[in-house]
Amino acid sequence: MKIKLETLQHQIDALAAIDKAFSGMDIMSNDPNANYIYANPLIRYRYNDKANIDIKMETGTGKTYVYTRMMYELHQKYGLFKFVIAVPSPSIKEGTRSFITSDYAKQHFSEFYENTRVQLNVINAGDFSARSGRRNFPAQLSEFVEATRQNANQIEVLLINQGMLHSKSMHRNDYDQTLLGGETAPIKAIAATRPVIIIDEPQRFPRGKKFYEDIEAMKPQLIVRFGATFPETTTGRGKNKVTKIDYYRGEPQFNLDAVDSFNQGLVKGIDIDYPDMTEEQANNLYKVKQAKAKELILSKGKKEYSLSVGENLADVDPGFEGNITYAGGTDRELSNGLTLSKDMKLIPGTFAQNYQDEIILQALDCHFKAERENFLRLNSGDNAPKIKTLSLFFIDSISSFRGENDGKGWLAQHFEDILTKKLKKLIDHYEMAIDDREKEYCSFLQATLKSLQSEHQDVYAGYFSEDRGSSDADIQAEVEDILSNKEKLLSFKDKDGNWLTRRFLFSKWTLREGWDNPNVFTIAKLRTSGSEISKIQEVGRGLRLPVDETGHRLNQDEWQSRLSFLIGYDERDFAQKLVGEINDDSPIKLNQEELTDDMIKLIVKAKQKADPKFNEDQLLDDLDAHNVITRSNKFKDDVAFDGQIMSGYDALCQLYPELEQETKVAKDRVRDKNSRDSTTVKLRKQNWQQLKNLWLQLAKRQMIKFDPSVNKDAETVARNVFNDSDNKVFVLQRPQMVHQEVDTTSGNAVIKETQADYSTEYLTMNYGKFLKILAKQTDLSVNLLNNLMIKAIKRLRNNTNYINEKTLGNLIRTFNNQFNERIKTSYSYEPLDFSSSTSIYNAKKHEFVDTVPASVLGVYQSNATSDEKYLYDRPPLRYDSADPELKILNRSYGPKISVFGKLPKRAIKIPRFDNGTTTPDFIFKIEHGNKPIYLVIETKAENMRLGDEEIHIIQQKYFDHLKESGVYYRMATSEQEVHDLINKLENGELN
Repeated sequence: MKIKLETLQHQIDALAAIDKAFSGMDIMSNDPNANYIYANPLIRYRYNDKANIDIKMETGTGKTYVYTRMMYELHQKYGLFKFVIAVPSPSIKEGTRSFITSDYAKQHFSEFYENTRVQLNVINAGDFSARSGRRNFPAQLSEFVEATRQNANQIEVLLINQGMLHSKSMHRNDYDQTLLGGETAPIKAIAATRPVIIIDEPQRFPRGKKFYEDIEAMKPQLIVRFGATFPETTTGRGKNKVTKIDYYRGEPQFNLDAVDSFNQGLVKGIDIDYPDMTEEQANNLYKVKQAKAKELILSKGKKEYSLSVGENLADVDPGFEGNITYAGGTDRELSNGLTLSKDMKLIPGTFAQNYQDEIILQALDCHFKAERENFLRLNSGDNAPKIKTLSLFFIDSISSFRGENDGKGWLAQHFEDILTKKLKKLIDHYEMAIDDREKEYCSFLQATLKSLQSEHQDVYAGYFSEDRGSSDADIQAEVEDILSNKEKLLSFKDKDGNWLTRRFLFSKWTLREGWDNPNVFTIAKLRTSGSEISKIQEVGRGLRLPVDETGHRLNQDEWQSRLSFLIGYDERDFAQKLVGEINDDSPIKLNQEELTDDMIKLIVKAKQKADPKFNEDQLLDDLDAHNVITRSNKFKDDVAFDGQIMSGYDALCQLYPELEQETKVAKDRVRDKNSRDSTTVKLRKQNWQQLKNLWLQLAKRQMIKFDPSVNKDAETVARNVFNDSDNKVFVLQRPQMVHQEVDTTSGNAVIKETQADYSTEYLTMNYGKFLKILAKQTDLSVNLLNNLMIKAIKRLRNNTNYINEKTLGNLIRTFNNQFNERIKTSYSYEPLDFSSSTSIYNAKKHEFVDTVPASVLGVYQSNATSDEKYLYDRPPLRYDSADPELKILNRSYGPKISVFGKLPKRAIKIPRFDNGTTTPDFIFKIEHGNKPIYLVIETKAENMRLGDEEIHIIQQKYFDHLKESGVYYRMATSEQEVHDLINKLENGELN
């Protein structure tokens, strides 16, 4: 597979902004060195901040592509040919080097800039090492500095990281050779080339600090900064203290902020997930009071605990599993590599191996969910190219992964065990597949399992900083594939047609920056990051839009999967912080007290996309007409709008939703999978506690127990199905061609579609496979099915062409429909010894949840007066039908009704005989002497859904075993019927 770079509109917009902001060339310069062949031609306003340019682009949107293409553009248009790229770290330097030197990048840029090439010179640590007592310049530096304009088709680029740039080697002047006829200091030799300097990650090069001084020492004519984050400057003190972002020219010349990137689908949407804990576990936390070189002080409440270097955390609390000690030193680390800082919270339970296993298990669930979607591409058309799915795990220490003495660490062993079980389960599911793509996926899974169980598995790999000095050939192969062989990681097969199964990568933050792969769909943090770094930076390795197996970069409409980001319980506020960070990146700050000029400009600009004539006066007139603002543009407090009383700011957002759409990330772009829906309804816990005793019984899992006669029923149904006298089940199957043509005879263009056999040969199946699938899908024995098939084929004149996929599907569907109809009353419920969590009840914590998604209570809402007996906060009321649901909810109930309310979907998981679950609609608690009565209602609207009668039978059977507990179940078709039932129960008229 070859990656195909494609020109994206936002990248073209960034290049256009650079071209517009570029000040041009100093053609008329009187500088005697203007034509110096070793240096760039002269730029107007050179060495001046007003020449410099800032380009703001969010992580994952392709800033490396933009600044690489910018070099080609500036060379083609203006003859600039010497560029220095300054990056903050070796890992980012490696990522930049890998992109610029890749074959796919060279091929892409050659389409636009024919015969032009980039000569990339990279300065690394060790390049200045003295040899034979002599101190010489590295060859890469000499080539960059001494290259001339005479090679008109070559762009010279020097790539260097800030540590190398700040080193003594770059600034000393005692080398045994000179550059450009006299320069003995590398930094001065670079300055003589009059370079254009590109700064990647500008927040790491703040003005006035040492690393920016190194930039200035190279005397750049022009600086172009590219980043998602820019440095801040602070002026004044105390109340007069003002912090603002330090941009050249006061603002970026191109601004693709985080809100735009997420909302426009230029990066993946994100799902956040973490293992839940009991309230008791979550409250058992310790704070880092001090982390010194030789001592760690933890606090819990008013108590303090002191640990010296080498002492075990388990001595403080047995919950700190894993033999974790305090390592101390200048990094203030634990032995598992976690860097400690003041006020950091440590939860003992999150250090246990079984806790790590839970995150791994969740991560693999997320991985294979995405992998199936990306491999099968069911919603993307026939034969849509597959997408290779990768997952990235950040772990606590290399020893937990690599182990010792050529063995595997405990983490690698646990990962293999969990992955093996997952693979076997998936293979069992897909080995019966009929669809070609599903068969192919099964082959991929089988190859993965085979490799995982081999001596040198090729399914997962790790890269750690310690690996750089390793002599192990297998480790070096892993590192090479991860760091440099992006196309191999994105490919499904090698040149010989063998599956490439590597898709799980492990690291200790080494891959957090610089490294990128567009097809990372799951990131799991098996350790906390240890510091308050940017949340966008943490998810950044998985934000890029994916590429398919042909190398094509997909847009948000071409695939379904999102980035799953798994974290520990101690970071459960991650989603909230990430959303806050994204929204803070908006250049417009919303003011809920008054309508600011920036807010006006934003609304007008957004509205003009649809109505170019829309202006500020129209906006203000409209807000004035709706009584939203005062004459000084302050928001009014109580505004009557759409039948409700709200603040002026809220009314503005209702009238002009563009305001928040342009400044806030859309709710579906970052989702906390552990939280409830973004629109939630709060439970009134005191009311639900009145149902606690009943709920302890409802939470018990129930098993469906069929009557002994069911097996005979199955055989009877099977014989009826196979005795297909009308030949509707047993059919012949030929390959067909679909023909479409445009018909305009009716005056409108319509497509007419016909199907016709394109071959006289029949499609058939292997008989053994046919029986195996049939037995699995019907739960009938192979022997019975074989006997029935022999008789059926004999009746069909021994024509085995009837053994095909269509016949198989007909047999399975017809049998299941007839069998379910026959057994729908031939079973009972039997309670089991364990409970299960539902949408309303957490069985682990033995308590009701705090909130539920509004959607599980109903798709519609209505304002209503509050009722203290209701199970939820109200208004608004949520409901699915106006009659009878809304009428039931709006009715006032007498004093004997202590609590009532609508039951959320999946509140009671009643198992159905035909699989799935069902839940009734309402519950009422009726005081009746010493023993309360619970009325459970299933409503039936006029537009009764299919299967309501079956649901009634299922629920009636289920609640029969709760009669002794005072549970009374009925189906009701109207609000009056419910009222009558309540009256009869209150009066003791029903048993």
